[in-house]
Amino acid sequence: MIQDFDGGRFDHAKREYYTEGMKTLIILSFLMAGPAMAAKPASKSAKLSANPECAKEEHYPLIDTATLKNVAESKEATVFDVNSDESFKEAHVTNALHYKEVQKNFAKNLPAKKDALIVAYCGGPSCTAWLKAAEEACNKGYTNIKHYKDGIAGWKKASEAKAGT
Repeated sequence: MIQDFDGGRFDHAKREYYTEGMKTLIILSFLMAGPAMAAKPASKSAKLSANPECAKEEHYPLIDTATLKNVAESKEATVFDVNSDESFKEAHVTNALHYKEVQKNFAKNLPAKKDALIVAYCGGPSCTAWLKAAEEACNKGYTNIKHYKDGIAGWKKASEAKAGT
């Protein structure tokens, strides 16, 4: 370092020029800004921190067709169909809500109790769209969310089998 006439220093290795006063001012600026920034209220549009478990398929237990039929018909569960408009119009689980239609006001369509049964499904075993509804409910604090893995394909197959007997 080389000392300049005004008491500042030039560090050739770092190619920086600073004075002791400037160094103190910078340090004080950071110390003063920290608490002010920490006290800043979050914006209304800021998302709540997501629970990483909510994004995992294995976080949601499976529900079978017979159980789903019973809870859907008796309205003991809130059921979300996460399929296309066309698929939903063609067939859906009894009393299911079409996720695409309720997505904007999703919270209003959730049960009051956080431990109430919620079921999400989509096309079938290889479809993962159901996770959108399940994850959104989970991130809102709901704790009893199940996945109907057979999806609408399984539902239709079970309905056809019953009709044929």
